Amino acid sequence: MEKKSFHNKRLQVRRGIPLFLMAIVLINLLLYFYLDLFPWRSSSDPDLCPVGFFKMGSMETCLPWLSCEEMRKEVRRLKLVGEGAVKKVYLGEWKERKVALSQLTSPVLQDDFLHGLEMLKTLQSKHVVTLLGYCMENFTILTEYHPLGSLKDLEEKFNLPRYQSFNTWPNRLRLAIDYVGVVSYLHNSPLGTLVMCDSSDLDKVLSQYLLTLDFRIVANDLDALPLVSREKGQLVKCGHQRLWGEFVAPEQLWPHGDDVEFDDDHMPPYDEKTDIWKIPDVCDYLLGHGEGSDIIRLHLFDIHKECKRRNPAERPSAQTVLNTYKHLLMSLLKDSAAPGARDML
Repeated sequence: MEKKSFHNKRLQVRRGIPLFLMAIVLINLLLYFYLDLFPWRSSSDPDLCPVGFFKMGSMETCLPWLSCEEMRKEVRRLKLVGEGAVKKVYLGEWKERKVALSQLTSPVLQDDFLHGLEMLKTLQSKHVVTLLGYCMENFTILTEYHPLGSLKDLEEKFNLPRYQSFNTWPNRLRLAIDYVGVVSYLHNSPLGTLVMCDSSDLDKVLSQYLLTLDFRIVANDLDALPLVSREKGQLVKCGHQRLWGEFVAPEQLWPHGDDVEFDDDHMPPYDEKTDIWKIPDVCDYLLGHGEGSDIIRLHLFDIHKECKRRNPAERPSAQTVLNTYKHLLMSLLKDSAAPGARDML
């Protein structure tokens, strides 16, 4: 039998799955991603509440953000579930719903805490965890609780019996789409171009994002989002310490060699393209090593190669990467639903 090119592999419909059901699923997915590609479509969920209001889960109406008094009376703190440099995070309960209560760890970090709160308030969208309320009297923030936590132990979550059915190549590629969608949203936010600075290594990046129960991704930690403005000549530096390793972009590394002591005043600033450099590594983690992951990597080889260009100006925009990911998912789903598709992904 004549061997087919690896590039021309098609996806096989699993036996026993009616083609008309596959077609229905495909049409809905194509419609969702097609609409989401266009700039006139809002990046926010159509059901998103007005500024200053929230709803979550099965709530049908929007409620105003909870005040200090309401948080004191209605929110019950249960246990500590996480701690970072800026905040301690507690599991709480509000009207029989689980919530996350974040509290400032030290007055020294008050500015970072307040910056994160302002980002949460301004950037509410489908890409960002839902803000439920805040109180400046004791520096606390109330957000929606996602029991699956961050992306750091994604494989363990996929291996849980109740979530094993989610461990498919379309869902993993959709996670990558969600991640790049967040990056694109931050680069084109209502405030301007924001850089995700808490990203010095893969674990640090993964800790900034939460996994929802329907296996979608939302940004959670927005304490370090400096603004880039090319028009004003405003660039950024992520912290005041020397960064190391291959994960960070080349322009984030000390350019004067090990013989010269690091001096932040002589460290050149950079722009949002540092986030683009990191996309292939995060995507590689999200894809895992299950059935179909290697073929997806093959299809993404060219765009990921562009993301890793040493010259930041030559890297694609996050929106370009996002469009590439979405077009790939549509193409693969279309192939998988096509009659006669033979090679299983």
